[in-house]
Amino acid sequence: MSDTLSSSPKYSRIVLKISGEALKEKGSSDSVSPQIVQKVAASIAEVRKMGVEVAVVVGGGNIWRGLAASHRGMNRATADYMGMLATVINGMALMSALEDLGHSTRVQTAIQMNNVAEPFIVRRAIRHLENGHIVIFVAGTGNPFFSTDTTAALRANEIGADIILKATKVDGIYDSDPVKNPEAKRFDTLTYSEALSRRLEVMDSTAFSLCMDNAMPIIVFDMSDPANILRAVRGEAIGTLVSDTTPAL
Repeated sequence: MSDTLSSSPKYSRIVLKISGEALKEKGSSDSVSPQIVQKVAASIAEVRKMGVEVAVVVGGGNIWRGLAASHRGMNRATADYMGMLATVINGMALMSALEDLGHSTRVQTAIQMNNVAEPFIVRRAIRHLENGHIVIFVAGTGNPFFSTDTTAALRANEIGADIILKATKVDGIYDSDPVKNPEAKRFDTLTYSEALSRRLEVMDSTAFSLCMDNAMPIIVFDMSDPANILRAVRGEAIGTLVSDTTPAL
C-alpha cells in the first residue's frame, strides 16, 4: 500500500466507530472472526502510518444485543451492561491484532476492570493519541440506555476529534431500507436536522443530537471493504457525510 502511505490524510484525529457485526463472518456461528479482525486492524494500522491519530469505538452486537434481550423480557439495564462487556471482548481482539502488527495500543474502559484495561480518562486518552498509540474505547459510556453510537459521539467530542467515521453494512444513509426497497435513495450529504427529522436510523437520535450540538461531522460508509477506512481518511467521496451543511437533495 505504498501509494496509500504517500497520500495526505484530510483529518489529523479521528474516531472510528465499528459495529460488532463487522467483526463476524456472515453465516458463521463464531462471534468473532480472527481473519476479519486482522483485516480491520491492517486498515487501521495503515491509517496510523499516515500520521493520523486514531481512536476506535467498537460495538458488541456480534456477541450480545442488550435492547433485543430487553424486548424478550430481561431487565433493560442488566441487558445493556452485558452488552457493554461484549464490547470489551471485541476491543481486546482488535488490540491483539493491532499489536501483532507492531502498533502500540491502549484499551480504555468506562467500567472499571483493572486487570483487563485502563479506566477512561480523557486527558490520558489524548496523551496516548499524541504519543502515537491507537486508543480503543470499550464498555460504552458505562451507563445503560446509551448505544455505542452515542459513545462514539461523546468520545469524539471529548478528545477533540476532527470527525467520526461510522463503518456499517451499507454504503451510506438511505431514505428507506435499501434491502427492502430497491428504489431507496442514498444521500451524499445530510444535515443533522435532516437526519433527525427523517428518523434515519443509521445512528440513534442521541448521537446525532450530540454531534449537531457540537458540530461534529460524521461519515457513514460501507465496512465490507476495510480499505474504505483509508479512502474516508483521505477525504475521498465515500458514503454519506452528515454535517451542518445543506444536504444534496
